[in-house]
Amino acid sequence: MATDLATTDRLLRAQWLRLREWLDQLDDDATAAPSVLPGWTVAELVAHVGRVMDAVAVTQPADEDAHPVGLGPYLALAAERAERIDAITRQLAQEIAADPLAALDRHAEDAFAQLHDLRALAPDPVVRTRVAEIRLSDLVLSRLLELVVHGDDLDRSLPEQPGDVVLDEALEVVSDALLAIVTGRGGWDLEVVEPRAWVRLACGRTPRDADTIGAALRPRYTSDSTPDLSGMLPLV
Repeated sequence: MATDLATTDRLLRAQWLRLREWLDQLDDDATAAPSVLPGWTVAELVAHVGRVMDAVAVTQPADEDAHPVGLGPYLALAAERAERIDAITRQLAQEIAADPLAALDRHAEDAFAQLHDLRALAPDPVVRTRVAEIRLSDLVLSRLLELVVHGDDLDRSLPEQPGDVVLDEALEVVSDALLAIVTGRGGWDLEVVEPRAWVRLACGRTPRDADTIGAALRPRYTSDSTPDLSGMLPLV
């Protein structure tokens, strides 16, 4: 299911607000706790969420002869920077430790201001990010994906906290986008059975085995079998 830039922009803002409201509940003990991501505390995961938004704030218009990559290749290129991202996240968490939520608010304010300016350039301009040149619609979708995935990480890290960080509509859009990457590479005709299970699987949060894949996806036609996707996962 293709999602237009206006819809994805709206969902990014809504998902950010949901996440930001949830973070207001956390005390020092909660942020000091280990997260479900190995080696990261909740505070470091929160800092990373700020950098997710900062990626939009630093984005600039691309040159006229730019060759944008698609969402799938963009996510793959970003994954190659994992060690650098880890180091930057730890440093950022230390820098904003005195008032992390105020820092997140600044990142978000700058990101949404820049997004507004970029959208004024064209219906879907090509932009230059830290990682690659990409359509603005795909960049915004990648940021929504990050907020959904890491919102779910926060939920799983602190299950005692009330409320679901992830919006259902945002989860559905991200789930469909990840499925489109897989089916585009393999030519299968699949549909999502359980969006949250599929997002966790596609983003390396759960084991890649036949049972897990079968619980998340199914062939659109009952005569087909569910393909073995373990070799091409995770996508992020």
